[in-house]
This record gives sequence, structure tokens and C-alpha cells, in this order.
Amino acid sequence: MRYLLLLFLFCSVYPVAAQKTWVDVYLGDMNYQGDLQDKRYTFQQSHLAGGLGITTNINDHFAWRVQLLFGKVSADDKLGRNKSRNLNFASSIFEAQGAIQYYFTPLNSRSLTPYVFAGLAMYHFNPYTHDTTGAKYFLKPLSTEGEGFIQGRKPYSLTQMAIPFGFGLKLSLTDNLNVGVELGLRKLFTDYLDDVSTTYVDESQLLSARGPIAVELAYRGDELKPGAPYPPANTIRGGSKSKDWYYITALTFSFRLGATVSRQGAGNFSNCPTR
Repeated sequence: MRYLLLLFLFCSVYPVAAQKTWVDVYLGDMNYQGDLQDKRYTFQQSHLAGGLGITTNINDHFAWRVQLLFGKVSADDKLGRNKSRNLNFASSIFEAQGAIQYYFTPLNSRSLTPYVFAGLAMYHFNPYTHDTTGAKYFLKPLSTEGEGFIQGRKPYSLTQMAIPFGFGLKLSLTDNLNVGVELGLRKLFTDYLDDVSTTYVDESQLLSARGPIAVELAYRGDELKPGAPYPPANTIRGGSKSKDWYYITALTFSFRLGATVSRQGAGNFSNCPTR
């Protein structure tokens, strides 16, 4: 009797819970804004991004969502305003996100539903570049701005927190499939996503602390013709007043888990035992 009661409760509740849950697939591009890319939003130098997520509807207007996203950001001074600095970087981005989503119209009663979201994310990055021979170097160990050996300049962490927020639009194709488009911004708390933030350090100090490769990659204007020598210490290299950002523009595909619910909320209990 206890088994039958538990089984009945499970079959009564499970379809309702499952019908509130969606598997989300994201496919789009990732870009960033910072010292090497000053445009607030652009597709220039963007890269492919993608991810998977789970969204669980709380009610007609609110939902929880979790996501795993991956992509890449990069930029090159040759394509920007500060060509004489001649720096460039690239970094993969791996992100885990939890957020709450608000639908402006009930998701199950409208075919087209705009929404906004905000939450908390943890992401990992690791900026790198290539020298003139094509050899790859990760930039953090080189302390190109004196992080770790100049007073007041602490090494930055490669895994940090961010605030994700944005907006999107979902189109209901069937009771079990939604498609949409989403723009997601990431408010960061670092200015070193691109390894550029403040001023040049003294060349001899950088050479002594980190070696000739660090000096070579901290300033690359001497690679141009006519090349200028390494700048004096405290010459502006980047803008530390503004933190970096990255953002994702994606198509979304959402698949409902479990049995289909009608738009009036009826469940499907066909798999439950009958007496």
C-alpha cells in the first residue's frame, strides 16, 4: 500500500515538474570590449561560442537557469585605434552561470515571448599571444605591467566571478520546442582579460624580473617600421578606469523534458499504474 501511494505521488508530480524543465542549446559568437577593442558592441574579431543549459520554470513569468558556455575572445591593435602600440591577445573563455529569467508574457500562452535575465557566473580565461616567430606565450606569467614585482600591482586571477545579464526573445514552435535569440553581457571585475590595464614598467626592471620575452611582448611598437623604442616607465599602456567586458550573441534552441503539457496545464499520466 505504501509503495502504491508513493508511486502514485511520483507519477502525479513528476510530469508536472518535468514539463517545467527545458534543455537549452546555445550557438553564436563571443566578443569583448577592453583596451584592445574599444567598441561597446561589434562583430569585428568575434569568435564562435556555444553552450548547454537547463531552464526550470517557476511560474508563468519566472524561471531559474544554469548554463555551461565556452568561446574565445581576441583583439589586435592593427585593427584598432592604437596601431603604434601593436599589441594583440587571444583567450579561451569557459563559464558556468546561474541566473533568474523573467518573461514579459507567459511562456506557455504566447507564441513570442521577450525576456530578461541576470545572475552570477564564474569564468576562466588565460590570455596569450605569439611572437614574431609564431611561438605561443601565455601573458600572465610574464607580468607585462609589473604584476607581482611592482608595489601595488598584484597578479590577477585567471578564474573570477562575473555578473551576467541581458535579454532575449523566444518563439514557440511546438509545445516541446522553442527557438530564440539572446544577447548576454558579462560585467567583469578585472581589467586584465586582455593583459592590458595601466602603464609600462621600467624596461630594465621587467628584464631583470621576467626576462627578455616579457620585454619583447610588453611593447611591440618596435616591430613596426619605423619602430619606436620601449616607452619610458609610467607611460600609459592601457586604461585602468574601465573594466573589461565580454558578451555573447546566440541563437537558442530549447527542448522540453518529460511529457507534454497543454496550454491549459493538463498533464499526461499515461505511464502511471491504474487499478
